[in-house]
Amino acid sequence: MNRRIVVKIGSSSLTSDEGGLNRDKIEYFAAELAALRELGHQVLLVTSGAVAAGFRRIGYPKRPKLVHEKQASAAVGQALLMQCYNEAFHRHGHAVAQILLTRSDFSNRKRIDNALRTLEELIGHGVIPIINENDTVAVDELEFKFGDNDKLSALVANLVKADRLVIVTDTDGLYTDDPRKNADARRIERVGVISDELFAMAGGSGSSVGTGGMRSKIEAARIAVRGGVPVFVGRAVEPGDLPLAVRESGKGTYFETSLHSLSTKKQWIGFHSLPQGRAIVDAGAEKALVAGGRSLLPAGVVEVQGDFLPGDVIEVVGAAGNTLGRGVVNYASWQLRAAAGLSSEEVQKRLEVNRIEVIHRDEWITLELSMEGNER
Repeated sequence: MNRRIVVKIGSSSLTSDEGGLNRDKIEYFAAELAALRELGHQVLLVTSGAVAAGFRRIGYPKRPKLVHEKQASAAVGQALLMQCYNEAFHRHGHAVAQILLTRSDFSNRKRIDNALRTLEELIGHGVIPIINENDTVAVDELEFKFGDNDKLSALVANLVKADRLVIVTDTDGLYTDDPRKNADARRIERVGVISDELFAMAGGSGSSVGTGGMRSKIEAARIAVRGGVPVFVGRAVEPGDLPLAVRESGKGTYFETSLHSLSTKKQWIGFHSLPQGRAIVDAGAEKALVAGGRSLLPAGVVEVQGDFLPGDVIEVVGAAGNTLGRGVVNYASWQLRAAAGLSSEEVQKRLEVNRIEVIHRDEWITLELSMEGNER
């Protein structure tokens, strides 16, 4: 069956340990992606490597740490990176296109809709989109920077409703412990639920030329599977490894999902919007939201944090401090503080609100998956 595949390749898979592009590696991945195309799959590539490719060309002795130095390195390296990709894919008869995105592009619904239309047009004409973060304008200190493009690949996979996300890394999947230190560590072949324990297994940082580690990849998998996209995280070093990964015989870990793909509206609410506040709810409201597919009513709210207006996105948090999800709120923060814990009838007597629901279920996305059913 022909499918839509998003492949993410990190800096460490494209460059040498000292920095600079490794053309042999780029040639290898171009051949692997071309093989997927020959099998009839639609392919989108999310790539890192611009900073790693450019910092030595500028003259930095090692990967820079200051924002303006990394942005300058990316400005040089992105041109080098695309030149290599263009030449490598041309040898296989494929045209490529450069797409540079920032997190703010996803936060703006009009801009990301335009990006989706561009991607669909390119795919329809047989062009392979090559997507990277726009490092020359992205700011490291912002909490919503993508981080080695793992999260970017998950957001892209959800956006285009991919059939699989393949995240290529330098290890063959997730292990119960660091296999370099513990000979008894075993690889986890399949993951059905992404738990806190799974994050604890993930360990620390990535390589000297990249910024991502296994934790970043698990977080990306969490986003992708919530959007109905199954994920593979593992190695691709030999001819045929990427097609094997797509056929579920790859050298890595598979993150499974039974959820349906999300509408672009719910993608925006869940992953792209910037929440303006929080509502802490009781156990009954938590069950109704997460397991029952119900709207949030004022009676279930026990605390309100932040300053927001009707139409803003807020997070909803359970009594244990766990984030349950996000939704578009129908109350201003002062109204919700006044209504918290009251019955719907009492709220209607005391306050003038357009809708009695704090968050309607059509404007809600659950991010706590442990009790959740499928959601469109």
